[in-house]
Amino acid sequence: MPVDEDKYPVESDRRRFVKGVVGGASLAGIATAGAAAVNSTTSSSGGGGGSVTFRAIENTDGPAPRGMPQIPIELEEIPGEDDAYIKGRWPEVSEVEEQGKTIKVAREDIAGETYSSEWFQYCGVQTYPGVYPDATEENSDLTNYFRYNGNSKFTWQNEEVSGGQKMKLSHFSDYETWGNGIGTAGIGKPASGSWRSEGLEPSETMAIEVIRSSRIEEAAQDNEWLAQTTDSGVMAHLNKCTHFCCVPAFKGQAGAESFGAADAVYCQCHQSVYDPFNIISTNFVALPRPARD
Repeated sequence: MPVDEDKYPVESDRRRFVKGVVGGASLAGIATAGAAAVNSTTSSSGGGGGSVTFRAIENTDGPAPRGMPQIPIELEEIPGEDDAYIKGRWPEVSEVEEQGKTIKVAREDIAGETYSSEWFQYCGVQTYPGVYPDATEENSDLTNYFRYNGNSKFTWQNEEVSGGQKMKLSHFSDYETWGNGIGTAGIGKPASGSWRSEGLEPSETMAIEVIRSSRIEEAAQDNEWLAQTTDSGVMAHLNKCTHFCCVPAFKGQAGAESFGAADAVYCQCHQSVYDPFNIISTNFVALPRPARD
């Protein structure tokens, strides 16, 4: 079984984080005073952690406690081509004083909300090299380009592109008609890949999913947040189910139809369902990044 489909790969120290993930889910709904206390006890010398408000694709069914975090995207024109690379937008990096220590953080304001690297600090991702604010400064091989993974759940991806290749807007040109026999054709075209993970071990790969859809295009016309975090109908999210950290898919599992999720992001492990076309503001308790050696 590919590592990105294994709920508990040994290399990822998955067992170490189960209690933290479940505990974080139960803490997400506590009162403000309690959240402040959690923030003070979960922060560490590595930075980050505590109560975080974030944008997510909405969890609509199943045991997952909350949605999966959206990744704001940007398009980079390719010189000499009528095309663009799809990139995940990383928050601005700065130094701040927290709990008497100077640390680097990745945070910026988008449409009145704070977008930060803490959005992705759960399911062990808080230990991955790519999630550290200054990761690209310390490892110049890491970039914000979205890259395809191999052995995808999507036939089109396995046949038309290769693992490690940068995602291009043109690869999704048939998004208004694309279908694979699961659910309704023409509502969006997905792809699976990685972000800020070049050259890293599979257990350190930040799994992502990209969807291009006319529904996103239409919603962005009168939504300031979507207007600034999507482009040409393209949106993305970190692809780690918030229940037990499995890797779901939009139109990637035929069994999704049995759970009313044929046109949604479906996690086959425990039947959690997410609506990628409804991006909401919610909160959770982010796990802190460990201190570096």
